[in-house]
Amino acid sequence: MQQILKDGFNTLGLPFTEEMSDRFRKYYDYLTQKNAVMNLTAITGEEDTARLHFLDCAALCSVFDFSGASVIDVGTGAGFPGLPLKIAVPDISLTLLDSHKKRMAFLEETCRMLEFKDVRCISERAEETTSEIGGSFDIAVSRAVARLNILCELCLPFVHVGGVFIAMKGPDCAQELQEASKAISILGGKTPEVKKYTIPGTDIVHSVVIIEKAKPTPAEYPRPFGKIKKAPL
Repeated sequence: MQQILKDGFNTLGLPFTEEMSDRFRKYYDYLTQKNAVMNLTAITGEEDTARLHFLDCAALCSVFDFSGASVIDVGTGAGFPGLPLKIAVPDISLTLLDSHKKRMAFLEETCRMLEFKDVRCISERAEETTSEIGGSFDIAVSRAVARLNILCELCLPFVHVGGVFIAMKGPDCAQELQEASKAISILGGKTPEVKKYTIPGTDIVHSVVIIEKAKPTPAEYPRPFGKIKKAPL
Protein backbone atom coordinates (compact mmCIF):
# COMPACT_ATOMS: atom_id res chain seq x y z
CA MET A 1 0.00 0.00 0.00
CA GLN A 2 2.80 2.40 0.89
CA GLN A 3 4.35 2.14 -2.59
CA ILE A 4 0.96 2.75 -4.25
CA LEU A 5 0.53 5.89 -2.15
CA LYS A 6 4.07 7.12 -2.78
CA ASP A 7 3.74 6.62 -6.54
CA GLY A 8 0.26 8.16 -6.52
CA PHE A 9 1.33 11.28 -4.65
CA ASN A 10 4.25 11.63 -7.06
CA THR A 11 1.86 11.39 -10.02
CA LEU A 12 -0.34 14.07 -8.46
CA GLY A 13 2.69 16.29 -7.89
CA LEU A 14 2.30 16.16 -4.11
CA PRO A 15 4.97 15.57 -1.46
CA PHE A 16 4.86 12.27 0.43
CA THR A 17 6.70 11.81 3.72
CA GLU A 18 7.35 8.92 6.08
CA GLU A 19 4.99 10.53 8.58
CA MET A 20 2.21 10.54 5.96
CA SER A 21 2.97 6.92 5.11
CA ASP A 22 2.78 5.88 8.77
CA ARG A 23 -0.50 7.71 9.30
CA PHE A 24 -2.15 6.22 6.22
CA ARG A 25 -1.09 2.75 7.43
CA LYS A 26 -2.55 3.31 10.90
CA TYR A 27 -5.73 4.73 9.38
CA TYR A 28 -6.09 1.74 7.06
CA ASP A 29 -5.44 -0.81 9.80
CA TYR A 30 -7.97 0.71 12.19
CA LEU A 31 -10.54 1.28 9.44
CA THR A 32 -10.23 -2.38 8.42
CA GLN A 33 -10.55 -3.55 12.01
CA LYS A 34 -13.66 -1.50 12.78
CA ASN A 35 -15.25 -2.03 9.35
CA ALA A 36 -15.77 -5.68 10.24
CA VAL A 37 -18.31 -4.68 12.88
CA MET A 38 -19.45 -1.18 11.82
CA ASN A 39 -19.85 -1.32 8.02
CA LEU A 40 -17.90 1.90 7.51
CA THR A 41 -16.96 1.36 3.86
CA ALA A 42 -17.70 -0.99 0.97
CA ILE A 43 -14.19 -0.43 -0.38
CA THR A 44 -11.79 -2.89 1.21
CA GLY A 45 -8.27 -4.25 0.71
CA GLU A 46 -5.01 -2.35 0.65
CA GLU A 47 -4.87 -1.53 -3.07
CA ASP A 48 -8.49 -0.41 -3.45
CA THR A 49 -8.43 1.58 -0.22
CA ALA A 50 -5.16 3.26 -1.20
CA ARG A 51 -6.44 4.24 -4.63
CA LEU A 52 -10.20 4.67 -4.28
CA HIS A 53 -10.19 6.32 -0.85
CA PHE A 54 -6.81 7.78 0.06
CA LEU A 55 -5.53 8.90 -3.35
CA ASP A 56 -9.00 9.95 -4.52
CA CYS A 57 -9.30 12.31 -1.54
CA ALA A 58 -5.70 13.51 -1.59
CA ALA A 59 -6.12 14.40 -5.27
CA LEU A 60 -8.13 17.44 -4.14
CA CYS A 61 -4.80 18.96 -3.10
CA SER A 62 -3.64 18.82 -6.72
CA VAL A 63 -6.51 21.05 -7.89
CA PHE A 64 -6.90 23.41 -4.90
CA ASP A 65 -4.55 24.84 -2.27
CA PHE A 66 -5.65 23.76 1.22
CA SER A 67 -2.55 25.05 3.03
CA GLY A 68 -3.39 26.62 6.37
CA ALA A 69 -7.14 26.60 5.68
CA SER A 70 -9.98 25.98 8.10
CA VAL A 71 -11.88 23.05 6.57
CA ILE A 72 -15.18 21.36 7.41
CA ASP A 73 -15.96 17.94 5.94
CA VAL A 74 -19.76 17.67 5.77
CA GLY A 75 -21.14 14.13 5.96
CA THR A 76 -17.65 12.74 6.50
CA GLY A 77 -18.71 9.12 7.13
CA ALA A 78 -15.50 7.17 7.78
CA GLY A 79 -13.43 10.35 7.43
CA PHE A 80 -13.46 10.98 3.68
CA PRO A 81 -12.18 13.28 2.33
CA GLY A 82 -11.25 15.11 5.54
CA LEU A 83 -8.71 12.78 7.15
CA PRO A 84 -6.68 12.06 3.98
CA LEU A 85 -6.60 15.85 3.42
CA LYS A 86 -5.32 16.36 6.98
CA ILE A 87 -2.67 13.69 6.49
CA ALA A 88 -1.59 15.26 3.20
CA VAL A 89 -1.74 18.86 4.51
CA PRO A 90 -1.18 18.70 8.28
CA ASP A 91 -1.52 22.47 8.84
CA ILE A 92 -5.21 22.59 7.94
CA SER A 93 -7.66 23.15 10.77
CA LEU A 94 -10.17 20.33 10.31
CA THR A 95 -13.72 19.78 11.51
CA LEU A 96 -15.41 16.44 10.76
CA LEU A 97 -19.21 16.55 10.73
CA ASP A 98 -21.55 13.57 10.63
CA SER A 99 -24.82 12.77 12.37
CA HIS A 100 -23.88 9.16 13.20
CA LYS A 101 -22.47 8.98 16.72
CA LYS A 102 -20.73 5.62 16.19
CA ARG A 103 -18.85 7.01 13.18
CA MET A 104 -17.80 10.00 15.25
CA ALA A 105 -16.53 7.71 17.99
CA PHE A 106 -14.49 5.84 15.37
CA LEU A 107 -13.10 9.11 14.00
CA GLU A 108 -12.23 10.47 17.43
CA GLU A 109 -10.24 7.33 18.18
CA THR A 110 -8.63 7.44 14.72
CA CYS A 111 -7.53 11.04 15.29
CA ARG A 112 -6.04 10.04 18.65
CA MET A 113 -4.09 7.21 16.98
CA LEU A 114 -2.89 9.57 14.24
CA GLU A 115 -1.88 12.13 16.90
CA PHE A 116 -4.14 14.82 15.48
CA LYS A 117 -5.00 16.94 18.50
CA ASP A 118 -6.52 19.78 16.47
CA VAL A 119 -9.31 17.89 14.64
CA ARG A 120 -12.83 18.61 15.90
CA CYS A 121 -15.45 15.87 15.55
CA ILE A 122 -19.10 16.97 15.66
CA SER A 123 -21.97 14.48 15.73
CA GLU A 124 -24.88 16.57 14.47
CA ARG A 125 -26.88 17.11 11.31
CA ALA A 126 -25.41 19.77 9.04
CA GLU A 127 -28.54 21.90 8.88
CA GLU A 128 -28.77 21.95 12.68
CA THR A 129 -25.15 23.03 13.17
CA THR A 130 -24.84 26.21 11.10
CA SER A 131 -26.39 28.41 13.80
CA GLU A 132 -23.29 27.69 15.89
CA ILE A 133 -20.44 27.54 13.37
CA GLY A 134 -21.92 28.85 10.11
CA GLY A 135 -19.84 31.31 8.10
CA SER A 136 -16.62 30.42 9.90
CA PHE A 137 -14.74 28.18 7.45
CA ASP A 138 -12.43 28.83 4.52
CA ILE A 139 -13.46 25.59 2.82
CA ALA A 140 -16.36 23.14 3.06
CA VAL A 141 -15.85 19.76 1.38
CA SER A 142 -18.20 16.88 0.73
CA ARG A 143 -17.87 13.53 -1.01
CA ALA A 144 -20.68 11.28 -2.26
CA VAL A 145 -23.33 12.61 0.12
CA ALA A 146 -26.16 14.00 -2.04
CA ARG A 147 -26.93 15.75 -5.30
CA LEU A 148 -25.34 19.14 -5.72
CA ASN A 149 -28.47 21.27 -5.26
CA ILE A 150 -29.03 19.65 -1.86
CA LEU A 151 -25.35 19.77 -0.93
CA CYS A 152 -25.15 23.49 -1.63
CA GLU A 153 -27.82 24.25 0.97
CA LEU A 154 -26.07 22.03 3.51
CA CYS A 155 -22.51 23.22 2.84
CA LEU A 156 -22.39 26.82 1.57
CA PRO A 157 -23.77 28.25 4.85
CA PHE A 158 -20.64 27.01 6.66
CA VAL A 159 -18.32 29.07 4.45
CA HIS A 160 -17.46 32.73 4.95
CA VAL A 161 -17.63 35.18 2.05
CA GLY A 162 -14.53 34.60 -0.07
CA GLY A 163 -14.33 30.96 0.98
CA VAL A 164 -15.27 27.98 -1.17
CA PHE A 165 -17.44 24.89 -1.17
CA ILE A 166 -15.76 21.94 -2.90
CA ALA A 167 -17.90 18.98 -3.97
CA MET A 168 -16.40 15.71 -5.20
CA LYS A 169 -18.42 14.31 -8.09
CA GLY A 170 -18.25 11.74 -10.89
CA PRO A 171 -16.86 12.34 -14.37
CA ASP A 172 -20.02 13.94 -15.77
CA CYS A 173 -21.75 16.37 -13.42
CA ALA A 174 -23.27 18.69 -16.03
CA GLN A 175 -26.85 17.83 -15.12
CA GLU A 176 -26.23 18.36 -11.41
CA LEU A 177 -24.60 21.72 -12.14
CA GLN A 178 -27.59 22.79 -14.17
CA GLU A 179 -30.14 21.81 -11.54
CA ALA A 180 -28.07 23.46 -8.80
CA SER A 181 -27.68 26.84 -10.49
CA LYS A 182 -30.65 28.40 -8.68
CA ALA A 183 -29.50 27.10 -5.29
CA ILE A 184 -25.97 28.40 -5.83
CA SER A 185 -27.28 31.88 -6.66
CA ILE A 186 -29.72 32.04 -3.74
CA LEU A 187 -27.15 30.77 -1.23
CA GLY A 188 -24.49 33.30 -2.22
CA GLY A 189 -22.25 31.29 -4.54
CA LYS A 190 -20.52 32.32 -7.75
CA THR A 191 -20.63 30.37 -11.00
CA PRO A 192 -18.91 27.03 -10.29
CA GLU A 193 -15.51 26.07 -11.60
CA VAL A 194 -15.09 22.40 -12.51
CA LYS A 195 -11.74 20.64 -12.51
CA LYS A 196 -11.08 17.00 -13.32
CA TYR A 197 -8.46 14.51 -12.21
CA THR A 198 -7.66 10.86 -12.78
CA ILE A 199 -7.05 8.68 -9.73
CA PRO A 200 -3.42 7.54 -10.08
CA GLY A 201 -3.07 3.95 -11.22
CA THR A 202 -6.62 3.83 -12.60
CA ASP A 203 -8.63 5.18 -15.50
CA ILE A 204 -11.23 6.64 -13.14
CA VAL A 205 -11.90 10.32 -13.76
CA HIS A 206 -13.59 12.45 -11.10
CA SER A 207 -14.80 16.03 -11.09
CA VAL A 208 -14.19 18.68 -8.46
CA VAL A 209 -16.87 21.38 -8.33
CA ILE A 210 -15.49 24.56 -6.74
CA ILE A 211 -18.02 27.20 -5.73
CA GLU A 212 -16.70 30.46 -4.31
CA LYS A 213 -18.98 32.28 -1.89
CA ALA A 214 -19.58 35.85 -3.04
CA LYS A 215 -22.18 37.03 -0.54
CA PRO A 216 -23.66 35.88 2.78
CA THR A 217 -26.22 33.09 2.78
CA PRO A 218 -29.70 34.42 3.66
CA ALA A 219 -30.63 33.76 7.29
CA GLU A 220 -33.51 31.42 6.41
CA TYR A 221 -31.07 28.81 5.02
CA PRO A 222 -30.42 26.00 5.52
CA ARG A 223 -33.98 24.78 6.00
CA PRO A 224 -34.86 21.59 7.93
CA PHE A 225 -33.63 18.59 5.95
CA GLY A 226 -37.13 17.34 5.24
CA LYS A 227 -37.88 20.56 3.37
CA ILE A 228 -34.51 20.52 1.60
CA LYS A 229 -35.13 17.00 0.33
CA LYS A 230 -38.78 17.54 -0.54
CA ALA A 231 -38.30 20.88 -2.32
CA PRO A 232 -34.67 21.46 -3.33
CA LEU A 233 -33.84 25.01 -4.38
